[in-house]
Amino acid sequence: MVNILLNGCNGKMGQVISRFAKEYDDIEIIAGVDINNDKDNSYPVVNDISNMTSDVDVVIDFSHPSAFDKVLDYCLNKKTAVVMATTGLSETQKQQLKKASNEIPVFFSANMSLGVNLMIALCNNAAKFLEGKFDIEIIEKHHNQKVDAPSGTALAIADSINTTLDDKMNYVYNREPERKKRETNEIGIHSVRGGSIVGEHSVIFAGQDEIIEIKHEALSKDIFARGALKAALYMKDKPKGFYNMDSMIKAQ
Repeated sequence: MVNILLNGCNGKMGQVISRFAKEYDDIEIIAGVDINNDKDNSYPVVNDISNMTSDVDVVIDFSHPSAFDKVLDYCLNKKTAVVMATTGLSETQKQQLKKASNEIPVFFSANMSLGVNLMIALCNNAAKFLEGKFDIEIIEKHHNQKVDAPSGTALAIADSINTTLDDKMNYVYNREPERKKRETNEIGIHSVRGGSIVGEHSVIFAGQDEIIEIKHEALSKDIFARGALKAALYMKDKPKGFYNMDSMIKAQ
């Protein structure tokens, strides 16, 4: 049995995770943390993670970057594994996670969907094969309530492609200020916000007289909840270290 503390339990994703956790015989959310306690949960909820007294195996954080420090401090003090699923983390916070992995098991992915991470692998293969012959553009679409742009997933896709291409690419987020031809070493990253779009990411490889597009579309938040719960199962009893979707997929 994996005993989970769910930070951000009363948010949209927290409630989806709570619903799906009931389907697992080997998972139990034993407590939650949220500044808003307006939901009827099957587990106790505190408004500050420092008020938690129960021992847990894994902390799932699906909240807001502003809660990052308290969550990481709690996990370091308790020597507890963490699944960091919150989006919009700064580069400094990501580096803090890497540093923390020297003391505790840390799982981090910019996107908890298995499909998105498969998409990234496909894009890496395409980028290497098409290097220098095709221009690369990334388009991400999300609902009108999303505050960070571009999405963490779009940046993760770009970073992975750039690593594959020996870090030779420059990111361009807005072509309007400069009226000039596109450079060959650019990755264009574009954001769309509207309606209730759950999440859509497209990578366009545009060549001479042909276009290749690799696309992933999330039809509901369920895929992220299932991914977070699978990560929690994967992280139980793991030694200290840094883990991600790629390592989990390879362990299957």
